[in-house]
Amino acid sequence: MSEDIKKNEENQEIDLLQISKSIGNGFQNLAFSLFKGIQFLVKNSIIIAILFVIGLGIGLYLDSSEKKYNHQIIVIPNFQSNDYLYSKIDLINAKIEDKDTLFLKALGFSKPKSISKIEIEPIIDAYTFVRYNEDNFDLLKLIAENNDIDKVLKDKVTSKNYPYHLISFSTKGKITNENTIDPLLKALNDNAYFRVIQKNIIENVKIKIQSNDNTLVQIDGILNSFSNSADNKSVKNDNLIYYNNNNQLNEVLKTKYELISEQGNRKIELINYQKIIKEVSVTANIKNVTSINGKLKLVLPFLFISLFILLRLFLSFYKTQSVRFKNSQQ
Repeated sequence: MSEDIKKNEENQEIDLLQISKSIGNGFQNLAFSLFKGIQFLVKNSIIIAILFVIGLGIGLYLDSSEKKYNHQIIVIPNFQSNDYLYSKIDLINAKIEDKDTLFLKALGFSKPKSISKIEIEPIIDAYTFVRYNEDNFDLLKLIAENNDIDKVLKDKVTSKNYPYHLISFSTKGKITNENTIDPLLKALNDNAYFRVIQKNIIENVKIKIQSNDNTLVQIDGILNSFSNSADNKSVKNDNLIYYNNNNQLNEVLKTKYELISEQGNRKIELINYQKIIKEVSVTANIKNVTSINGKLKLVLPFLFISLFILLRLFLSFYKTQSVRFKNSQQ
């Protein structure tokens, strides 16, 4: 038993010596690798410094000249021009993808190459959709009877008919209304058919407003007659005032209220009907912080240096393998 114990102790001592030697060799290899790395950097410090300066200069230039900006336009397509609006956006997109600068310049874009893909999506608002037209409520109920109402509201066919839509796109560099926004809106409103529809609908709205004004004047006359009648009755009988035509008076007041509300809506319609595609708001030149542009001055120097190091490592590896291959052939 004592001999076995002695052998185990000797084996353990040998294992510890081997482990300590391995650790020592590992530290030596690490120190050697670190020294070689430092030696490489010192030896190539001038080249690395030049690459850093070149990368920094190119990055600063690209960051200053090609910053990306986002732009958003909220629009109302009038006169049932929703499908036309979407097809027009698709057409302009196709020309942007084809880099058809002649077509885009003809529309008025002064820097067509800076414009990226234009996107359009509906602003989903079921309450406004229903408020604009009471028939839309019955339509939504009918469609949603056997379907998920959320899917119906987001369905492509349904969503195209919402009153408000968001047009969004990005550009390299800032834009102005004159060189981008106005030409885009002008292109969207350039349709002979809808111009005729626009003219006729505006005339009809003005006729309705005039007719409602005349009706309101007549209602005011009726109310004045009721008031005069009430004054006469109060003179005859100070203790009792009673109207046999109370129901008729309520109907007249209700009609007046409805007409006043309708007049307000008609006047808003005239404002919206100024254009086939009426812009509600324009938000331009929102800096695109998610874009790599703006960070190139940090990325390019380290990219150039990393490529240089990889190239030197590849050449060193190639040289070593070439020598080994020659030696193996001898």
